[in-house]
Amino acid sequence: MVSYLSFAALLLCSRSARAFAPPRLPPTVAQRHASFQLFMALDEQMEARLEGITRSYNALTERLGDPDVIGDANLLRQVMSDRAQSEEVVEVYQEYCVLKEEWEGAKELFQGNDAEMKEMARAEMKEIEPQMEELEAKITILLLPKDPNDSRNVMLEIRAGTGGSEANIFAGDLLDVYRKYISANGWQASVIDSSPGDDGGYKSVTLDVKGDMVYSKLKWEAGVHRVQRVPATESQGRVHTSTATVAVMPECDEVDVKIDPKDIEMNTMRSGGAGGQNVNKVETAVDLLHKPTGIRIKCTQERSQLKNKELAMKMLMAKLYDIENEKREMEERERRGSQVGTGGRSEKIRTYNWKDSRCSDHRLGQNFPLSQFLNADIGPIIEAMIAKDQEEKLKALTEETAAV
Repeated sequence: MVSYLSFAALLLCSRSARAFAPPRLPPTVAQRHASFQLFMALDEQMEARLEGITRSYNALTERLGDPDVIGDANLLRQVMSDRAQSEEVVEVYQEYCVLKEEWEGAKELFQGNDAEMKEMARAEMKEIEPQMEELEAKITILLLPKDPNDSRNVMLEIRAGTGGSEANIFAGDLLDVYRKYISANGWQASVIDSSPGDDGGYKSVTLDVKGDMVYSKLKWEAGVHRVQRVPATESQGRVHTSTATVAVMPECDEVDVKIDPKDIEMNTMRSGGAGGQNVNKVETAVDLLHKPTGIRIKCTQERSQLKNKELAMKMLMAKLYDIENEKREMEERERRGSQVGTGGRSEKIRTYNWKDSRCSDHRLGQNFPLSQFLNADIGPIIEAMIAKDQEEKLKALTEETAAV
């Protein structure tokens, strides 16, 4: 009998092999013995853990009706968020328990002396077992370690790399794709910093993206994106190679990042450009320097100095948190020998080849139609990355379980 850990591994291998279709559970591969020996269900330790999660979920559900919680918007938001994190695994476990009860009832009938009832019980058990195995695999995947930042909003920074004006234009193309993807997911985005290119596009642009589980999806876009095409300014028809770097920084606050005021050097200046007399005559722009890291942020987006200061500090905290987060992720990936990729901004993750109409993801080792990416249909690519990451986590879990 194949254990639920092995079955889950087979499930994820099947999922990561399909790049263009949403992941789905395959049928069971376990061969059942004619004697109908005891079906391998979740072990006691796993069931005890699931029962504990269910109790916590029920307690959080009850708290939603507490007047003290209802009257505190921040507390209500936290309770709802905590409840949502375990909702899916509780629902799947409840479905599993119903099937388990039906299977045990059929097994009891099968052990009786009535030949007709035994045959009916045999058929019912044969029908239930694959469903239970699929739910066991799904539960195992749902209980895999989760990235604590997955539910956070993000700052998405696109910065032109090598390639001059063509790199700026490519950064603008990436911005268009991500805006479409953000809109398709029902998220909200606003530009909080930008530096336009001389011939179009952007030298750099930063979006503040808010929505449900934003980081869990956009984090797979972090890294170096390379484009190979003939620039509009190229008169000889030669193919140029340019790059742009995407950084996806989880939103954070003072609780996550402690900044010593002594480490901050802040100057004010006039914003200049369009925006009225206030922008041009009053020092509303902010130039912030974090001395220990050398990170420098200039904010001119807002029309008041106070708002620009707040925005500059928000961007600085996100950058500092991202640095620490990247260190932790690198250590974790090295620990489990991950092949998914570093997620760092120096890692080349994709190449977009205009001549061959091909988008190549180097982490997956797979090609996708270029039109698919340009139309912001990047969900299948992200789903494949998520499946690959889960596969590696499951492999590590299986090895740890085997070693005990």
